[in-house]
Amino acid sequence: MAIGALSSSLLVTCCLMVALCKSSLPEVVASTTPEPSEEYAYPDYRGKGCVDESGFVYAIGEKFTPGPSACPCLCTEEGPLCIQPECPRLHPRCIHVDTSQCCPQCKERKNYCEFRGKTYQTLEEFMVSPCEKCRCEANGEVLCTVSACPQTDCVDPVYEPDQFCPICKNGPNCFAETTVIPAGREVKTDECTICHCTYEEVTWRIERQAMCTRHECKQI
Repeated sequence: MAIGALSSSLLVTCCLMVALCKSSLPEVVASTTPEPSEEYAYPDYRGKGCVDESGFVYAIGEKFTPGPSACPCLCTEEGPLCIQPECPRLHPRCIHVDTSQCCPQCKERKNYCEFRGKTYQTLEEFMVSPCEKCRCEANGEVLCTVSACPQTDCVDPVYEPDQFCPICKNGPNCFAETTVIPAGREVKTDECTICHCTYEEVTWRIERQAMCTRHECKQI
């Protein structure tokens, strides 16, 4: 009777220990990786094609433009091969350049010239001095020419402060030896000599020396 009671007590103790051990062990939960949703699964086109910024697929060997600001490309097995073409030169008067495309484009040109602190419109002509005439060219440059002074009809021209070319303040004239005589009339330089400046076709012919005629003088 004592042996049976002892066996029952040992059995109960073992069961309690087994129960405690099971309760202390962590539960193992099987983890499974969820399959990606087809909505977010992107195919890999490497070695098969090229994709532009909008998601369009191009076959190998096909030419395409990846985006609005990109240059044309060739789809290769290694990926897009893009080469910038030879772009046209921008206008020299361009002041606003658009670089959002493969080749830069001029959006605004300068329609004026700046010269010596002043602004002039294209093709405008202006005087910068009494003898210097300038023009604003279409390429933005200012070209100036110096006026050639006409030959004077006098031997004693003078320069005025506000004029570039000399003027004949005393009118047309010429030399009679060392004396300046007016053109248009005969001048007696001494008792026996009469001089005059030549005149031709309503214009004084440029002769620095007058034509003089000596007459027989009466002896006193």
